[in-house]
Amino acid sequence: MFDVISDRFDGIFRRLRSRGKLSADDVEEVAREIRRALLEADVNVRVVKDFVNRIKERATGSEVAQSLSPAQQVIKIVHEELAVTLGGTTGHLSSSAKPPEVIVLVGLQGAGKTTAAAKLAYYLEQQENKRVLLVAADLQRPAAVEQLQVLGQNISVPVFTQPTTPEEVAVAGRQEAERLGRNVVIIDTAGRLQIDDDLMEELNQLCKKVIPDDVLLVLDSMTGQTAVDVAQSFRTQVDLTGLVMTKLDGDTRGGAALSVKEVTGLPILFAGVGETTKDFEAFHPDRMASRILGMGDALTLIEKAEAAFDAEATARTQERMAEGLFTLEDFLDQMQQVRKMGPLSSVMGMLPGVPKELRQAEVDESQLGNIEAIIYSMTPAERKDPSIINGSRRRRIALGSGTSTQAVNGLLKQFTMMRQMMRQMNGTKSKRKGGKGRRGVGIDIPGFDLSGLDIPRPPGA
Repeated sequence: MFDVISDRFDGIFRRLRSRGKLSADDVEEVAREIRRALLEADVNVRVVKDFVNRIKERATGSEVAQSLSPAQQVIKIVHEELAVTLGGTTGHLSSSAKPPEVIVLVGLQGAGKTTAAAKLAYYLEQQENKRVLLVAADLQRPAAVEQLQVLGQNISVPVFTQPTTPEEVAVAGRQEAERLGRNVVIIDTAGRLQIDDDLMEELNQLCKKVIPDDVLLVLDSMTGQTAVDVAQSFRTQVDLTGLVMTKLDGDTRGGAALSVKEVTGLPILFAGVGETTKDFEAFHPDRMASRILGMGDALTLIEKAEAAFDAEATARTQERMAEGLFTLEDFLDQMQQVRKMGPLSSVMGMLPGVPKELRQAEVDESQLGNIEAIIYSMTPAERKDPSIINGSRRRRIALGSGTSTQAVNGLLKQFTMMRQMMRQMNGTKSKRKGGKGRRGVGIDIPGFDLSGLDIPRPPGA
């Protein structure tokens, strides 16, 4: 995510940290480099000009001159101003005094609007305990209704539609939500290949009928300034309340996300950060600024972990680890819970202090599937005690998992090393406490070799 601009900022800050006090010429040079980096990232020219002027004004002021660490203070200023450019404060959906709350999604074809509707429904149900009804009012695109029905079935959210007109479907959908006791209605509307008067008239008529609480424009972040132009066009003709940026995980430049709030005045409320329905999150400008600058995003990582990890199962695993009883079944359970947090590459990008090489690594998720297949091909006794797995058992496991004996040997070797390290760590901690074992040890998986996942090691690691 935003690899191009992250690389440029990383280089600028490295050179900045090597200096002591900053002169006016140093600040001017930093400003020029930031300007160039933003323009290369396809950020709107006016937005770039305003951003750089704010940086120069603050960086030449007393808050930097009187700082014990001028370089760090400039980095702090860039982070704060970047957060402002992205929207400043976190935006929220409007609340409805009388349920159901109605959300209308609009946008052009290809932006991922129907998928975004399902992702938003899943997010609201899981994160905010809402009861959602999806309404398929896109009667123009072939199979749009079927697509939403399949997505709704996958996330156990009901989908309403009828073969009439978009306005009638929307009104009937709201009535159906009231009948079912659903407190949120998400209406997926028809898109077009380009903005036209018919599209705008249809959207305005639909909104007059259902009086939505929110009208969200879905934008493809990978289209750069085209997405900003689309937002401007919609904003002049439809009463929008916010934006949803899709495919943000595949956007290496970030020009649309960095421009759209300042150009349109509309806040980015949500972002699609992966292909699965779960890869959807609220947009926090300050956290996104941290990710762009390579500072990680610990808060979002914690939220994802809390949602993914089963507290009771985690506590049991902690106790077993403390007693040196960690098995392949425990390892499989922990790995599966980590995978629930989203793609590993996305998780790595949220970890503070992770080197650039690891943040931007493309993790082959199929390798994790191979590990699961190997463990599932073992008997319960083999998972509890891998030492009983001899040559013939290894060949059977490899055959059953569709892998090779080398892959089985590699997993068993890494697991054995990992468990030995855990026992050594627990033994050291017990000695520090007078020989008494401890309970509630934090879940660490130290020393697990990720080379099999094709993740490049940072220099000197």
